[in-house]
Amino acid sequence: MTEFSYQLYSSRNFGPLEQTLRMVADLGYAQVEGYGGLYSDAAAVETLKAGLAETGLTMPTAHFGLDQVENDAQGAVDVAQALGIEAVLVPHIGPEDRASDASGWAEFGKRLARAGQPFWDAGLTFGWHNHDFEFAALSDGVMPLELILGADDRLALELDVAWVVVGGQNPNDWISGYKNRLIAAHIKDIAPKGEATDEDGWADVGHGTMDWPGLMGALRATNCRYFVMEHDNPSDDARFASRSIASATSF
Repeated sequence: MTEFSYQLYSSRNFGPLEQTLRMVADLGYAQVEGYGGLYSDAAAVETLKAGLAETGLTMPTAHFGLDQVENDAQGAVDVAQALGIEAVLVPHIGPEDRASDASGWAEFGKRLARAGQPFWDAGLTFGWHNHDFEFAALSDGVMPLELILGADDRLALELDVAWVVVGGQNPNDWISGYKNRLIAAHIKDIAPKGEATDEDGWADVGHGTMDWPGLMGALRATNCRYFVMEHDNPSDDARFASRSIASATSF
């Protein structure tokens, strides 16, 4: 049976961390995925570590900002080792940092690989998590994501499948194309057009427009090991968490 993880960013606007961890553990999630704000200082790391121990949850994957992995790599490695994190994933860059041509994206991939070296040296997996901007084709038809991952074969991919769709792509092409580099996937759903506007157009998993039964089958045929439930802006995180895992366990 597939174990599911929960991206804690989904609950950032709700109750205290301890409450969120207990909620997802009680719902049957085995893992959680962290994000940068949860390891802002040593006290925050200890709070998270205690919460994981109390609930029996593990945190095999986590998001770390590019600034942190570039400028405080040892601190990020220390956090990963303290929390049992196996894969460090850079989740985003702002518009001001995005390249405008192929050479710029190729150089960004090299920059990402340089940032990854201390993590690889520490025996960790290191890679990238996409949004939709990586699927804006350049003048020669190449996608930025291809250039980022092309910089170094050691760069792993956490595929946010719904953002692939928002980017106008068929996710099955990217799942199969990067089946050996894909170590994690974000399991999220898109509401029918014009619905859930108060939730930025996202839906609980299994209650939107994505073919999740088919997509899970495709993901299971890859090296993907972590299946992370996420909603970028739920109005009710408990509803999202409970309905999503109920759907996902049936796929």
